[in-house]
Amino acid sequence: MNIPQNLKYTQDDEWVRMEGEFAYVGITDYAQHELGDIVFVDVDCEGDTIEAGEAFGSIEAVKTVADLLMPVTGEVVEFNAALEEASAINNDPYGAGWIIKMKPANAADVETLLDATAYKEKIGA
Repeated sequence: MNIPQNLKYTQDDEWVRMEGEFAYVGITDYAQHELGDIVFVDVDCEGDTIEAGEAFGSIEAVKTVADLLMPVTGEVVEFNAALEEASAINNDPYGAGWIIKMKPANAADVETLLDATAYKEKIGA
């Protein structure tokens, strides 16, 4: 299971990578394995400010549909247009498979998320 050390993680299996004042958000390798082949990602909240824990979209896999939950409160700045081809999440969940770019209301909130060690413990890896 690939769990990069440089990312932060949520209890709901999303990852967060800060780049300057922006954060990139996606689902973890573990989550995409659990969901199965991802066929569609639905995010229609660009420009909206969403509270931590609220849904910002959904992800559809062969097995199920799951909500995507905001890791920290902030504004959704961009949806990854490359996800029109949803296989990017299956092939590269931490790179080309990012889902949204957001601007956290408080960047320090990202530091309160799980680090790689805590996330490994959470999933039993």
